[in-house]
Amino acid sequence: MRLYFLRHGLADRSAWNGPDFERPLTPQGMARMHAEGRRLAAIGLKIDRILTSPLRRARQTAEIAAEHLRVPLEVEARLAPGFDVHRLEQILDEHPGETLLLVGHEPDCSMTVGALTGGGRVVCKKGSLARVDLHSLHPPRGELVWLLPPKVLAA
Repeated sequence: MRLYFLRHGLADRSAWNGPDFERPLTPQGMARMHAEGRRLAAIGLKIDRILTSPLRRARQTAEIAAEHLRVPLEVEARLAPGFDVHRLEQILDEHPGETLLLVGHEPDCSMTVGALTGGGRVVCKKGSLARVDLHSLHPPRGELVWLLPPKVLAA
């Protein structure tokens, strides 16, 4: 089973006074995510479904990816901050055999990818995309195939 982890795009804390749940992508973050979406479509990324954290910045990131990849999008509460391998296992049980793109946050993306792949240190920058090929679902375990930084994806 193939999984993709996409960390949400640039969302500035200093320019936002509202609740963190509603903090949006910046205009630069929106533009960069559209560039990434075009790149993902151009390379022919094949996924069945996008699942996103309910936080606004993640939803916006996922909506942009879904627009460019033309795949269904669902809000998944378990991808909110606090996401981990245990929550991932629950999600995988509900989406058997699907290739998923999961949109979430730090440090959860990095820690989950690291845990899936043997405990190594992984750093997912804003807008980065990781591919993990799972060889076990219970417990979820796999191999980090690649981790693309936003500079590569939005180029």
